[in-house]
Amino acid sequence: MSIRWSYERRLKARGARRSDPRMTPAIVPPAPRDPVRDLIRDLLAEPEAGWSLGTFGAAAAFRRGPDEPARPLADGRLGLRTARGGIALGTRPDLVAVAYETAVPGGWSHAVALCLPEAALPRPRRGAVTALGPDHGALDPGARADMLFDLGLGLGPVAILARAGDAEGLARLQARAGAPLPDPEGFVAAADRPDFVFAGPLGRVEVLRRGAVPDGAPGPRAHMVPRVLRLGRRYVATAPIPPGLVPCAHVEPPHPLRDGSGLPRPFRPGPHAAFQALLARWGDPALVALKRHRLGLGPDPGLAPDRRTRAVARVVAAQIAAGAYPDPQGSCREVTDS
Repeated sequence: MSIRWSYERRLKARGARRSDPRMTPAIVPPAPRDPVRDLIRDLLAEPEAGWSLGTFGAAAAFRRGPDEPARPLADGRLGLRTARGGIALGTRPDLVAVAYETAVPGGWSHAVALCLPEAALPRPRRGAVTALGPDHGALDPGARADMLFDLGLGLGPVAILARAGDAEGLARLQARAGAPLPDPEGFVAAADRPDFVFAGPLGRVEVLRRGAVPDGAPGPRAHMVPRVLRLGRRYVATAPIPPGLVPCAHVEPPHPLRDGSGLPRPFRPGPHAAFQALLARWGDPALVALKRHRLGLGPDPGLAPDRRTRAVARVVAAQIAAGAYPDPQGSCREVTDS
């Protein structure tokens, strides 16, 4: 065997080993980004953001004080918990975020609705108080052995649950099991209430009994108004939610004219600019174009006048009056007409 032939043979063998797919490290493509998950994560980091989960007339809200300690959830869910309550949210392929602004007396409000197709919503729940077993999904791992009860209010997008934290609370809930709750509104508002869990297809908000919130202070709250529920609406009529979608949760990012408690303060351009970016990304493109036209920043999208277009005109007028647009390029009549 010649030296040359032996050398070439060794080179070929090395090449074969290098080209053997079994010898090549696997290249794992990066996981695709989930923009809605990124949106939720970013807004959870805002201490002044307010969250709610439920339906029109029955919802739990999660807010925290500006210096209130809050910890992320340790089990991988998106969320936060404080000593008074918490929130956990998940995403899914059919989740749609809708950003919008609405006119209110003396100003405007803004929010991002987290929506699901109406066909994907759970059917109405149980009609009687029902024991469900241990609350394995509790935000606090120490509460996962506590018993959970469905209060039997028969709502589709949200189940209102009560968690027994001690023997007395467990006995009180067990005594009600098997029958409808006689006074749901009073039960939710009672001073000796149990922990409440408002659970829906996107997650949960917990309002703990030890977390009583003074009037006007930020914190977790639960409310249920039967007369509003009887209207049968899924969301407030002024919210421009696209047909076929139903909000299951909302987030109110920091507002330029109000603090986390809802108290007025001087206009801050930072929160206004931040929400305008959200509106451009997640809002109704036609309404965003109409707003730009009202400000003299773009062509008229040609929308027929209706409740939504009039709301855009009122919001623009309120924002100009607040100083959000010191030098609007549209004429005064173009900006303020409804």
